[in-house]
Amino acid sequence: MAKKGRERCRIWKTIVFPAARQGRQLQRCIPYKFTVDCSSDNDLLRSMEVLVISSQKGYGMMFPKGGWESDETIKQAAAREALEEAGVQGNVERRLGKWKYKSSIQAMNEGFMFPLNVTEELVHWPEMSARQRRWVSVAEAREGCTHQWMREALDRLVRRLSSSIRRKISASAS
Repeated sequence: MAKKGRERCRIWKTIVFPAARQGRQLQRCIPYKFTVDCSSDNDLLRSMEVLVISSQKGYGMMFPKGGWESDETIKQAAAREALEEAGVQGNVERRLGKWKYKSSIQAMNEGFMFPLNVTEELVHWPEMSARQRRWVSVAEAREGCTHQWMREALDRLVRRLSSSIRRKISASAS
């Protein structure tokens, strides 16, 4: 797994950050699923659940995140981190956006957020002894977001999925 040697760390602006996590480009994903089929925006909000995981540092719940290695794409890294940290697999979808934010040590980071439509939830996963996972409603996830940019990414995901549902309804009515 990627966390073992960091010998393949991504080089960013000619600086390698294998130990200090300053100035990193990170990807995060929002794992989601539906408990029932959706036929309206209201159904979407009632049936959509988002997976959050506990932070290893004990600072509440968060979305899976991490850096990516030079031999993988950012989407592959998002899928790998979701598997390692949350024990889920699925389809990584089109990027929700890119945000700059300060980390807890005041370093500037760049974060890319992707939706992950979960197709499988594993019973055992690499970080299961270090993390808890929990399916929550969109409202609960939004309330628990520690940064404004995370709420914005979640809102973008809901708008994107709502738009997709409206297009499907419109197409079937034609």
